[in-house]
Amino acid sequence: MAKRVIRDIPTSDAIRRLLLQYFYDRNRNATSSRGKKGSAVKISDVKRELKAQHGLTQQEVQSNLTYLLSQGWVEEKKVEKQVRARGGTIFAAVTNYYQITAAGIDKIEGPGEFTMPKFQGINIQATGQNIITLGDGNQIDARFTDLGHALVELRNAITHSDTPEANKMSLVADIDTIQSQLAKPEPNKSILGTAWQAVESAAAIAGCADLVHRIGHLIQGLLA
Repeated sequence: MAKRVIRDIPTSDAIRRLLLQYFYDRNRNATSSRGKKGSAVKISDVKRELKAQHGLTQQEVQSNLTYLLSQGWVEEKKVEKQVRARGGTIFAAVTNYYQITAAGIDKIEGPGEFTMPKFQGINIQATGQNIITLGDGNQIDARFTDLGHALVELRNAITHSDTPEANKMSLVADIDTIQSQLAKPEPNKSILGTAWQAVESAAAIAGCADLVHRIGHLIQGLLA
C-alpha cells in the first residue's frame, strides 16, 4: 500500500509572502504589461503557477490574494473588450489581471528615493505636529523619537536574525502597526497594546532581548 503523503499546511503569513514575492518577481522580469511575460497576470495563471512552484491550493491563493488586495500590496485591473457572438450580438467581455503595486514593491525592497511620503498632500504644520521620518521610511510624531528609533533597531535585528521568515513578517507587521499609531497626536492604546504584546515575543530571538526591554520601558507611558 502506498504511503499517504501529509502536506504541511503553511501559515497565512507564509502564503502571503510567497504571493507577494511571486508578483514582485513577475514585475521584475516582465517584458510587457500583460500576457505570458507581462507584469499583470490572470488569476488562473497565478493559481496554476503557484501550485506548480509551491504546492498552494486554489483556496489558499484566492483567500490570501484577497488580503493582499485589501492592504494595497496588489491591485486588480479590469480589461474590457467587445466580443461579437455568432448571431451578431456584441457584448463586453471583462478579464481581471493582478499585479504588484508600488507599496508592494516597497514592502519587499524597503522605501527608496521615489517612495511617496505617507502624509503627502497633508499640511502637517496645520496639525501642530512635528513629524520625523525614521530609517525604515515610517513617519512618526517627533515626541516619540526615541521609541521610533528603538523600533527601527528591533526591526533590523529581526530581519537579519535566523528566525523563520513567517515569524519575521508577522513581527515586522506588528512593528509597523505601532509606528503607524506613533504618527497620531493621540495613539490608540488598545491597538498599541495588542501589537506590543505580539512584538514582545521577539525577546526570544538572539540579540533582541535588550531592545525589547528598552522599547518596553519607552512604550509603557503610552499604554498607561
